[in-house]
Amino acid sequence: MKEMNILIVEDEMIVAMMIKLKLLDMGYGFAGHATTGEDAIKMIKEVKPDLIIMDIFLKGKMDGIDAASEILKSYVVPIIFLTGDSSKETRTKASIANPVGYLQKPFMDEELEYVIESAFCKAKSPAFKQMAQDISA
Repeated sequence: MKEMNILIVEDEMIVAMMIKLKLLDMGYGFAGHATTGEDAIKMIKEVKPDLIIMDIFLKGKMDGIDAASEILKSYVVPIIFLTGDSSKETRTKASIANPVGYLQKPFMDEELEYVIESAFCKAKSPAFKQMAQDISA
């Protein structure tokens, strides 16, 4: 089986390092770490991740939702949003970027593993593939 590489976009270093260690323990590859939406957009061209875990609220000019929307204009990659804000308003705003999952901070190892496995399953679905075709067109 191909090792799935995951890009982490998180401006809190401790959270990012914790996620990285958990991913490696689960057998996933680490594609890299970006702290801003702008850096994530630049990195994706080089690292070509199989999945992105992106914090919704990032420091800088661009939040995670804007960065995800920009990425999806050019690349077909499933995105899991990471957030400490579980409000309906945040989820509604985030839905425009078509995430394949949400992870609420703080989270348990089992939740991280479940949302990643679920994201990879959703990425194989006809709906996700249709979104990819729509983006490419």
